[in-house]
Amino acid sequence: MIDFSNLNQYRESNQLEVKKAAGGIPKSIWETYSAFANTSGGIILLGVIEKQDNSLETINLPNPEKMIKEFWNTVNNSTKISINLLSDKDVFIQKVNGDNIIVINVPRAERSYKPVYLDGNPLNCYRRNGEGDYKCTSEEYHSMVRDASYKSQDMLILEEMNTSVFNSESVSSYRRRMSFSRPGHVWTQLEDEDFIHRIGAIGIGVGGSSASSHSETYGVDRFLIIGPESKAHLTEYSYIRLSESKALFKTVSDIEYWGFYLNSNDFSTGIFKKKTSDG
Repeated sequence: MIDFSNLNQYRESNQLEVKKAAGGIPKSIWETYSAFANTSGGIILLGVIEKQDNSLETINLPNPEKMIKEFWNTVNNSTKISINLLSDKDVFIQKVNGDNIIVINVPRAERSYKPVYLDGNPLNCYRRNGEGDYKCTSEEYHSMVRDASYKSQDMLILEEMNTSVFNSESVSSYRRRMSFSRPGHVWTQLEDEDFIHRIGAIGIGVGGSSASSHSETYGVDRFLIIGPESKAHLTEYSYIRLSESKALFKTVSDIEYWGFYLNSNDFSTGIFKKKTSDG
């Protein structure tokens, strides 16, 4: 999340867009919404301008509550926006240097929701590149459509599990690794359940409750952030990894410990440590 006490130190980037919005919700906000959703997510700040030296400065929005209501009306209008990815806590008023601004946190869309498009036209979709929003090329559009239509085993929801199966220590470890590799990422300030939902480790099951899922993100397994109490539900993927890694262990008990009592976040970390320590 942004340190609003030092806003002038930030610059527009591939995950930060500022808009003056003095006359209300700007039309260009929807291109940015689409671009962030189709790329890596990001934050939109309304009531902020970029100065000539590229530093940021706030202006006071006189009626931010009205603007937020207008924003919600549009983002929930399926003829304007293909999907609303936001929850209530993703849009809020922030006071900076005595000025009211609006903060909109746009998450990256799951691939099944891409492309996120505008005005009922799937070809009217955008991606973020540097500081700008660019209309998707035909190749980018078709690539997202292909990805959205494919559901691998890693994307399946495990209806028999809920969020209680997650190992809190492993989630914390995974979050520390992500914070180190992606400092300042917009997800680092989320609560644990929101965080593991954002990375795709949980989804909404048939009954409407949160359930665990398979998948990968940033090259690290999502699903197996699961503790020893759920060892019976290890996936084939973990067995393949275990089989490939047998040479790293000196005894059968080592294999059983590492393979069956650790989730893949801890398992992969343990493999790395063992490889480096054994030379």
